[in-house]
Amino acid sequence: MDKLHLMTVFVAVSEEESFVGGARRLGMSPPAVTRAISSLETKLGVKLLHRTTRYVRVTESGQRYLDDARRILEEVIEADEAAAGNNAAPRGHLTVTAPVLFGKMFVMPGIIAYLNRNPDVTVSAIFLDRVVNMLEEGIDVAVRIGHLPDSSMRAIGVGWVKRVLCASPDYLARHGVPILPQDLHKQTIIAATGVSSAVEWKFGPESSPFNVRLKPRLTVTSNDAAIEAARCGLGIARLMSYQIAPYLAAGELKIVLSEYENAPLPIHIVHRESKFGSAKVRSFIDLITDRLRADEHLK
Repeated sequence: MDKLHLMTVFVAVSEEESFVGGARRLGMSPPAVTRAISSLETKLGVKLLHRTTRYVRVTESGQRYLDDARRILEEVIEADEAAAGNNAAPRGHLTVTAPVLFGKMFVMPGIIAYLNRNPDVTVSAIFLDRVVNMLEEGIDVAVRIGHLPDSSMRAIGVGWVKRVLCASPDYLARHGVPILPQDLHKQTIIAATGVSSAVEWKFGPESSPFNVRLKPRLTVTSNDAAIEAARCGLGIARLMSYQIAPYLAAGELKIVLSEYENAPLPIHIVHRESKFGSAKVRSFIDLITDRLRADEHLK
């Protein structure tokens, strides 16, 4: 049998965790799927799947082969698209990830614009405040905030953000504006674990940073909640500059201790390395790159 066909069957069975499910997905008969898997294992000389009457699971060798097979099949699709020409219409499914609030505020408008332009594409938007493994979770494009580790991914710089301290004008009128980071000991502190689980805030340049250990009056697990508490005048919160941009513009929040801020953090669009540029991925990256680079809140 054709090796690419065998890979396709193996990927389908592995992802469905079922021979019947894989057969249904591919429009094949279960016996044909069983023969294809047996043929592949014979050719490779290794067991790829654990089979019982209740489930199908990939072996350790099977997991490595599954990762490679997915990559190879994806590159075949991308090669076909490249051969069809750069003007081939984007089609298929695109999966995008970004931090929760950044995704809501900056990525989602781009996704909507992209879908309106490309009727043959569907999108899954995964907004999480954690770094997603793009290969393991099938992510096509990610927006990452912060310095990137070395990897096989391609990264495009699109902007900068800062960690800032903010409070409502009412709170500052009642409690005074802190002049030095050490003055925070006299203030009511709101800690958002979405930014950092620590209650030790870092200040100053990378060359000579210093920390201030604080005891929060309120600790929350989401940035939205910290913003709301600060807007309502409870205290001072530390958040990303983009997260509070609308409230700064409306006069509902004010930045304090700006002269002690850390260096800005870069924003990158990250996508998986590929010899060919998938039309759906390439066109989305072009659109979201232009939109983010043009946004005044990310400069």
